[in-house]
Amino acid sequence: MDAFKDRLSERARDTGRPALAHQSRGRALTAEETALASALMDIYGAGTHDFAAVAAELARRGVVAPIAGGSDWSEESLGKELAAINAELDAAYAEHGYGA
Repeated sequence: MDAFKDRLSERARDTGRPALAHQSRGRALTAEETALASALMDIYGAGTHDFAAVAAELARRGVVAPIAGGSDWSEESLGKELAAINAELDAAYAEHGYGA
C-alpha cells in the first residue's frame, strides 16, 4: 500500500502540482493525528480489528487522542474521537477545498 501512495505522490509531483498528493485534505494533519493514524495502521496491520481491542492497544501504547487529549481509550471514546477528527477534516475541506 505504501508503494501505491508513493506512486500517487510521485505522479502528483510529476504534473507540477504537488498539492494533489493530499487533495482531499483541507488542512495538514496535526502531530497527534499523525501519531494516531500511524498507531492505527500498525495495530490493524498486526491483525487487530475489533474496536475494543484496538482501543485497548491504543491505551497500552499511550497514544494521545488528538481531540480529547487523553490516552485512556475505550471502544466508545475511539468511535467519538474518529468521528470528531473526521468532522474537523470535513470542515477544513469545505473551507479550503480541493488541493489544500
